[in-house]
Amino acid sequence: MNETGSTELPLKLFKKGKVRDVYEVDGNLLIISTDRISAFDYVLPSLIPGKGIVLNRIAAFWFDYTKDFFPNHVVCAEPEKLPQFKEFSAQIQGRSLLAKKVETYPIEAIVRGYIVGSGWKTYQKSGEICGIELAPGLEFAQEFPEPLFTPTTKEDEGHDENITFAEMQDRIGSEDAKKIRDLSIELYKKVRQAAREKGVIIADTKFEFGKDEQGNIILIDEIFTPDSSRFWKVADYKQGEDPPAFDKQFVRNYLLDSSWDRNSPPPLLPPEVVEKTKEKYSEIYEILTGNTL
Repeated sequence: MNETGSTELPLKLFKKGKVRDVYEVDGNLLIISTDRISAFDYVLPSLIPGKGIVLNRIAAFWFDYTKDFFPNHVVCAEPEKLPQFKEFSAQIQGRSLLAKKVETYPIEAIVRGYIVGSGWKTYQKSGEICGIELAPGLEFAQEFPEPLFTPTTKEDEGHDENITFAEMQDRIGSEDAKKIRDLSIELYKKVRQAAREKGVIIADTKFEFGKDEQGNIILIDEIFTPDSSRFWKVADYKQGEDPPAFDKQFVRNYLLDSSWDRNSPPPLLPPEVVEKTKEKYSEIYEILTGNTL
């Protein structure tokens, strides 16, 4: 991995995302989680050492935890041990996943258990989120009686846009939309309970789905990582207040408080912010998985 956090492997490059490099190998995808970090649709110039390993291992942990509940795209969680990757195993160790290549849905499935972030801002303006009318008088960080499903578009460039469930049905079909909605909520509930028993609140999370060759809907990308979820400690939570973040929100908060206008190339993160972010990612990994890096 070079100084910009990119990999250069002797394989067919399938896609270079904001934080992942993806190669195509024998009809599958080798997904490598780098130490790059993104915020506000920009890839930041600073790397977070070890971040890719944390993301990959947390995702692999939850994919394994939920595989009997719902199928996912994992072919091998430790591809560095396979013979075809031996020559560059050191570069991908701990930070890679071999996955099925599937047709992806152009939707991000967002499940919200608490009213925070962009959902809170939308609610303050209109009293609803993604077309779902909410009760008046909700407090910041208040838990919903039942989790909300609030889909967005999935854009290669620019911002993902909130859409209603009806718009999601128009985009991908009513039957698949209902399956994805119901599965997303059930999956969130299942893992939310497991995390809470470890002292962690999953305030909200994002899923992505694909369809395999047999037409089955499966989980893809990542699940319940600090980049796709909002984590709080149970001990720190208080309705009406913003608990300390154990996810990418820590970096977002720093940038929001900085002079950066979020419309120009982002600045380097100070060393102390890099180190604190690294510590937060490592801590949530150890709490959720019970393992140490």
